[in-house]
Amino acid sequence: MKDLAGKVAFVTGAGSGIGLGIATALAQAGVKVMLCDIDPAALDAAVAGLKATNADVDGVKADVSLKAELQAAADATVARYGQVHILVNNAGVAGGGLYGGGWADSGWDWLLDVNLRSVVWGIEIFGPLLERHGEGGQIVSTASIAGLISGSSSPYSVTKYGVVALSEGLRVELAPRGIGVSVLCPGLINTRIIDADRARPTRYKADGGEAASVMGPGMMGQMREMLAAGISPTYVGELVREGIENDWPYIFTDTQFEPMVEARFANIKAGFDRIRDRTPVR
Repeated sequence: MKDLAGKVAFVTGAGSGIGLGIATALAQAGVKVMLCDIDPAALDAAVAGLKATNADVDGVKADVSLKAELQAAADATVARYGQVHILVNNAGVAGGGLYGGGWADSGWDWLLDVNLRSVVWGIEIFGPLLERHGEGGQIVSTASIAGLISGSSSPYSVTKYGVVALSEGLRVELAPRGIGVSVLCPGLINTRIIDADRARPTRYKADGGEAASVMGPGMMGQMREMLAAGISPTYVGELVREGIENDWPYIFTDTQFEPMVEARFANIKAGFDRIRDRTPVR
């Protein structure tokens, strides 16, 4: 999608962080953007800020962990702009404990619903909208570098691996239909994702799962410092805009974790090497 001016985008988790960075970069390129977020105050502030720059934007509140609300947001987008060319499944939350006492059903449910199922639903709901006008389109889903190098049994990593797998598969299936698919795998970005529990709906707190965390208080403090020194969401938004224009399959934000990805691939190859000279029994 080389010419983005006049196109329409729908961005989840757009009230702050990476989502707002993406919405800003697209709006600056002349895209009409519907911002979607669960936090009405953050959403209103984001929309007002962009409108002050004469951007053609609007906002719709939705909890993407509820399919009906995501559908209602899609209906509102079509009512406002008539069509959709770009879907950005960006909303995401962090958390969940580790195996050995840290797992809780509520924690798994929350992360699966927001990080993975909402991506599935977003594609299911918006995919036909991207196809029907015949002008082509792009789907961008936010995973994480943790979707390539897990490092723990956290539900977060599991959901992000799922987003990567879904994006890779859809890219092959949707290319003949004129729809590009990209997966965003950011590293350490200056956002408030570590405090995502602030927006956890009460239905995901039934078994005390909100207290489970991969990190203790000390590590939480260190992670906050690392994120505060992380990459600007505005810069990430510019990378995503470029990725959409050039149909990048993978959008990375930096090379910090490249050695870990290479080590994972080396371990996978070593597994094949161990059985390379064996004849399978059939």
